[in-house]
Amino acid sequence: MLASVPSSISILLMSDPLQLPIPLSAPRWYSAPRLWRTLRKAAVRAGRKTLLTALTLFYCLQDRDTPTWAKGVIVGALGYLVLPTDLIPDMIPGAGFGDDWGALVAALGTVAAYIKDEHKMKAAAQVERLLGSDHPAPPPEFSE
Repeated sequence: MLASVPSSISILLMSDPLQLPIPLSAPRWYSAPRLWRTLRKAAVRAGRKTLLTALTLFYCLQDRDTPTWAKGVIVGALGYLVLPTDLIPDMIPGAGFGDDWGALVAALGTVAAYIKDEHKMKAAAQVERLLGSDHPAPPPEFSE
């Protein structure tokens, strides 16, 4: 069955589950520190639900039990969130994070089977940290 799968997909299927495949790692636009900066800047405008969803996905991404394909989906959604330009510019009041929210919800629905309670609890704690302080320092998991 694997013989009928295109080579780019078979590479993804056989790759090390602890590392993202190179095409999905999106190193130019996604990194944990950049995600923290984006969330910190957008904390009030994006809203609690957007922050909670992004951080839940982030903690799922960090989990060794999350399969490689799911990590690729998460990196795509978080990468879209941190892109400075996207379908609807983030600076538009009321609508700016609508497309980002859609990407995050789609990713969350796709990888929902791998979301654990610990991911949700860590995310909720970070949302409180972001919304409760003017200049919250990034937690250790957000540094490179």
